[in-house]
Amino acid sequence: MMSTMLARACRPLAAPARARYPARPRACRRVSLVSSATQVDDGAPAAADAAGDDDVAPRKLAKYEKPPRPPPHFLRPPNPPPTPETWQNMVLLIDKPKGWTSFDVVGKTRWLSRRMGSKKVGHCGTLDPNATGLLILCVGKATKMVDSFTGMDKVYTGTMKLGEGTPSQDCCEEVDERLPWEHVSDADLAAGAKAMEGDIKQIPPMFSAIKVKGERLYKAARRGETVERKERACTINSFEVWRDKVDSQLAHFRVDCSKGTYVRTLAHDLGRNLGTVAHLTELRRESIGEHSVEDAWTVESLFEACEPQVEAFVASKQM
Repeated sequence: MMSTMLARACRPLAAPARARYPARPRACRRVSLVSSATQVDDGAPAAADAAGDDDVAPRKLAKYEKPPRPPPHFLRPPNPPPTPETWQNMVLLIDKPKGWTSFDVVGKTRWLSRRMGSKKVGHCGTLDPNATGLLILCVGKATKMVDSFTGMDKVYTGTMKLGEGTPSQDCCEEVDERLPWEHVSDADLAAGAKAMEGDIKQIPPMFSAIKVKGERLYKAARRGETVERKERACTINSFEVWRDKVDSQLAHFRVDCSKGTYVRTLAHDLGRNLGTVAHLTELRRESIGEHSVEDAWTVESLFEACEPQVEAFVASKQM
């Protein structure tokens, strides 16, 4: 038995796999990556390499990828949508009238869109009822773009009244505070506004739609309650203020600001910084990003332009 074990130990090792099965020459394994049927000679470019970009097939979408969203139709006055199908993916610029809520405008527009077979309508940034100006509405598939419009910078113009403060920081509530304002000069107004440009923090007003512990702040404010609010960051790109030529207690302004800015609070804080109080008496949104109120519909003109098309579309469905 000892001799058998010694014989096995002295037996030569098996040759490695490479020695028993020698590799083929490299030239035999050179196959084009573009086409398995094309052999590539030494130093010769592949057929696909010589071809231009125009011959390359479009990339196929993976299973988890969605096809690119078609761009919406921006409807500007005075003409109605070119086809009924336009209502399925459309953006409207509306000049909101004073006294209307943003949801009032959405409801009126939805009445038209539903009759055209498009139920979804959303607005891109709330305007207070007493404010006027640009409100962007997205209809149909364009509602997927609401966030992109909401995040754009906005330009407002308006008027504030010095020496008087209100709980809502605008004219919707009665004046509950009065302080001297005569000491504020024109230069003070300009310098005070300039000092507020840049990145700032605001405490939202109690009369706002922000939720705290599941309740809208304005509901607590109407009960006479004050809720602790967290500061919110925003950016003031430019802030210009000048005094009214007739009534020196009034000051007009133009502000270019980021998403989330409370212009009411901006006027209130300016008054505090100048040793007095102030509240908004007028506010108008002039633009959102590159979209201007000058290109917007009034609610009346939108209905006048679109109602004939809507009635014809509904009649064709009933035939």
